[in-house]
Amino acid sequence: MSDNLTGLANALERPNLHYDIVNPDTGRRYPPHPSRGWIYGREKIQELIVAGKILWPKAASGRPRLKRFITDMKSATTGFSTLLDAPANVVATKELNLMLGKKVFAFPKPPGLIDMLIRQVTDKDSLILDSFCGSGTTAQAVLQANKDDGGKRRFILVELDKNICQTITAERLRRVIGGYAYTTEDSRNGDIEGLGGGFRFSVLSNPIFDENGQINGEVRFADLAAHVFFTETGEPIPKRPGGKNPSPLIGVCNGTAYYLLFNGVLGDKRPDGGNVLTSRILAELPGFAGKPLRPGEPAHDGPKVIYGEGSRLGAARLKREGVTFKQVPYEIRVS
Repeated sequence: MSDNLTGLANALERPNLHYDIVNPDTGRRYPPHPSRGWIYGREKIQELIVAGKILWPKAASGRPRLKRFITDMKSATTGFSTLLDAPANVVATKELNLMLGKKVFAFPKPPGLIDMLIRQVTDKDSLILDSFCGSGTTAQAVLQANKDDGGKRRFILVELDKNICQTITAERLRRVIGGYAYTTEDSRNGDIEGLGGGFRFSVLSNPIFDENGQINGEVRFADLAAHVFFTETGEPIPKRPGGKNPSPLIGVCNGTAYYLLFNGVLGDKRPDGGNVLTSRILAELPGFAGKPLRPGEPAHDGPKVIYGEGSRLGAARLKREGVTFKQVPYEIRVS
């Protein structure tokens, strides 16, 4: 069988796919379609020419095509074939355009294709990572698979382009999850039922640690507080600290309060000011509605986890006060 060698990329979107293919036997040159280009770069096409896998046209108006053999479709991996019956990229492009109301992404993969791959190589509780997520096709495929078979698969998407991530990927997931209405080419409205599920949108900041294992100088109190709270509890920080005077109490989870003494949070702007736990600092820490350590004591005397550069309180005092002290940066977990 033969297959099309043209893609869907114009010269601005993928300039590396716009070049002339040359028949080495006749010297005839085949320029790319202005709005489509080829599906492979120069090196890959040259490999196919050498391997005799390019079908050269006999007619003057013909285009080179790719030779495909049944043997090429067989997988070395036991259990499934590499011959997949899935929608083409042009179908995925049309679907995404209808979903978001305009052309927003040049090469979205068909959700049906990714769905087939997910079902072949994952379990119902697998975690799927897409490091180059683009428009978010992988997440849609995971959600569809979960709805179809009752699975509990999860996904992690990574996208470097902030604009794509916020305006395309995240918006697509909101509509896929909650459902949406679209307008077809003949202006008739249609409704698509949501797949259910959810996602959390996060923005990566500066690395927490530098090459020497110390806190990166670019890391601010709010960033470190969010990291500490998440690694301790597995939950996002309730309210990201902000303003000129953020509180050292960064959050409460399951009756335990978490405190961070860092970057002069208590008002002393000297490098080591207020970052060491002393009796005075402990007395100044904000209270919280936690579970009392002993009957009859105030509710704010619940258990505390305090991060700081050092502690001048002995082990017996810390135990009596219900405090677990953790030293910065050595006891801050990476994940």
